[in-house]
Amino acid sequence: MRRLFPSPLHPSGTEERTWDLDELAEAYAYPDAPGGGAWLRANMVSSLDGAAHHEGRSQPLSSDADMRIFGTLRGLADAVVVGAETVRQEGYRPARAREAFATRRAALGQGPAPVIAIVSAGLDLDFSLPLFTEPLVPTVVLTGDQAPADRVAAARAAGAEVIVAGEGRRVDPARVPEVLAGRGLTRLLTEGGPLLLGQFASAGVLDELCLSLAPLVASGTSPRIVNGPPMAVPERFVLASVLEEAGFLFTRYRRV
Repeated sequence: MRRLFPSPLHPSGTEERTWDLDELAEAYAYPDAPGGGAWLRANMVSSLDGAAHHEGRSQPLSSDADMRIFGTLRGLADAVVVGAETVRQEGYRPARAREAFATRRAALGQGPAPVIAIVSAGLDLDFSLPLFTEPLVPTVVLTGDQAPADRVAAARAAGAEVIVAGEGRRVDPARVPEVLAGRGLTRLLTEGGPLLLGQFASAGVLDELCLSLAPLVASGTSPRIVNGPPMAVPERFVLASVLEEAGFLFTRYRRV
């Protein structure tokens, strides 16, 4: 891996070598959120032709370096926010504690692993899965105040914490960072999918995008990484960093 931007202070910084997890953690450390609130970053992968996944899953577009960054971003987060469809498609499991991040997390007052926070209107989830029965920290389900009562009861019976973040049966994406910050979860990471990321972008609460660009052409009908309501004016982001390994570009953009 090598840094392309910002330019290294020494020429040796452009040389290809294996970055350890401490270096990656420093490169992707969360900034202080304005006003002491939450900072919402997204982590997505895309093919050269804009596909967010291949045959329903993002893994075919990934690489070893991409997975190291994926693990680092999780290791830094208080909570991983994900849509219900992505949980079903990707076979989500509980986040695990990793020794490499234990000291850093303890110093910041974080739990041993990030909370998995699922955004779901209908709570059409399999509550017998390890994500609910075996997490190190309780899984959170974000839903509306009129979500199906029987599904809310099933979620709570499985050990999940149900949080209301919207009126009716839908979640208000603008409220998600606020309600999680109210529980002390301010370093937020969303892994999509594209519909959820589109909702966050349209609501104006996406602070940062970590985009892995895979040197692959996928074709097909896969959605873009952001697939939500149209925005009246495209939102401006500024390039924060670029790393490269084996043709993959690992970019990080922050909202202006």
